[in-house]
Amino acid sequence: MNLQIPHISIVSPVYRAEKIVPELVKQIIENVSKITDNFEIILVNDASPDNSWHTIAAECQKDRRIKGINLSRNFGQHYAITAGLHYATGEWIVVMDCDLQDRPDEIPTLYAKAQEGWDIVCARRAYRQDKYLKRMSSKMFVVVYGYLSGMKLDGSIANFGIYNAKVIAEYNKMKEQARSFGALLAHLGFKRTAIDVKHSKRFEGKTSYTLSKLLHLSADVILANSNKPLKITVKLGFAISFISFLLAFYNILAHLLGIITVAGYTTTVFSIWFVGGLILFVLGILGLYIGRIFDQVKERQLFIVQETLNV
Repeated sequence: MNLQIPHISIVSPVYRAEKIVPELVKQIIENVSKITDNFEIILVNDASPDNSWHTIAAECQKDRRIKGINLSRNFGQHYAITAGLHYATGEWIVVMDCDLQDRPDEIPTLYAKAQEGWDIVCARRAYRQDKYLKRMSSKMFVVVYGYLSGMKLDGSIANFGIYNAKVIAEYNKMKEQARSFGALLAHLGFKRTAIDVKHSKRFEGKTSYTLSKLLHLSADVILANSNKPLKITVKLGFAISFISFLLAFYNILAHLLGIITVAGYTTTVFSIWFVGGLILFVLGILGLYIGRIFDQVKERQLFIVQETLNV
């Protein structure tokens, strides 16, 4: 049995990609073989409803360097990435999507840049081939997240990149229930850079990321990495207090000028709306944070593996 540590591990979460997996594997092997024959391809099936797992199993039978991980249920892309990284043993680890928008022929370029002394080399999508809605939603997320977290993000950078094994070892130690590969990676530090790469259209089918899923992911990432929403509620409280003061001043003048015929009516109505709305808003923000704490203290598994192949 060959116990040699792979030089490169390629990790790719798989969902609704039964027709893509064979081409994905073919292109990865063609391009990574230009660097080394000592590599492994880790395909993580995130409980895809199609025949993705059977396709992965067929590829695993052809080449033992291809490893299959079948999760017990659908955990989500970033949890599937986490699962794959826990099984990756290479000196260098490449993370890429399965839809071939992340091009395998860019892996040698990323690897060459890493050999200059970088621990992290991210792929910057110079010209994204996504649809307009996805591009705009990504830009909105970057703006909102950047404001709420105080971090500068590059919306053209996603998960695709190459990472030194020591970086992934530290990543695997983080047990946050709210997973975002890019956000957690930014927390680690290390020597990192980014290079422009080509970005392709999806090989087949359409993305599984709906607007609601993007909003849910955005909320998870923001609440897990920033307390600025809580600070905003404090500012909002001061703002509403100031508005209430102006309203009270107006009511005094209106009463003296005889504009208000029912004493106290306007003040009462506006006070209920302002204070009641503020209370509900603050309670909602606090509830979201408490919910994240509740999820974290349960310390449940980040992922559950049902079956593995060639591992």
